[in-house]
Amino acid sequence: MERGPQAPGGVPCVGVDDALTRVFELFGKRWTGLIVAVLTQRPAYFGEVRRALPRISERMLSDRLSELVDAGLVVREVDPGPPLRVSYGLTEAGRAIRPALYELGKWAEQYLPDSASCTEVEACVAESLVSADSMLTDPRDGAA
Repeated sequence: MERGPQAPGGVPCVGVDDALTRVFELFGKRWTGLIVAVLTQRPAYFGEVRRALPRISERMLSDRLSELVDAGLVVREVDPGPPLRVSYGLTEAGRAIRPALYELGKWAEQYLPDSASCTEVEACVAESLVSADSMLTDPRDGAA
């Protein structure tokens, strides 16, 4: 049986998987997970995402959407105008995160205190998104 890396003296090193590190480098940023949660329901225009997350600034939303596009999780589509409108939807890779968001929502319902988690608007928005009908449907049951 092979053992993991060890520190001097034969003590096992405690570390984090490279893949998990990449996940948290992206999803550990404020708003990123909530933006993806909004888009799991359906593609949305910039203004719709902004209204779903009332405390996010337009600049922050634009930056986070750009990061998600660069990561290959979101596709940006410019609708011909007038008026010019930009919509965002999840790619196949973005839709693949839905089961993980569903499981995180179930975990939060069981282990995170309800009243203490809503001290800020975004926490309450996150709670409502995770507990919305579309998120409570187990994505493994064939829901898109």
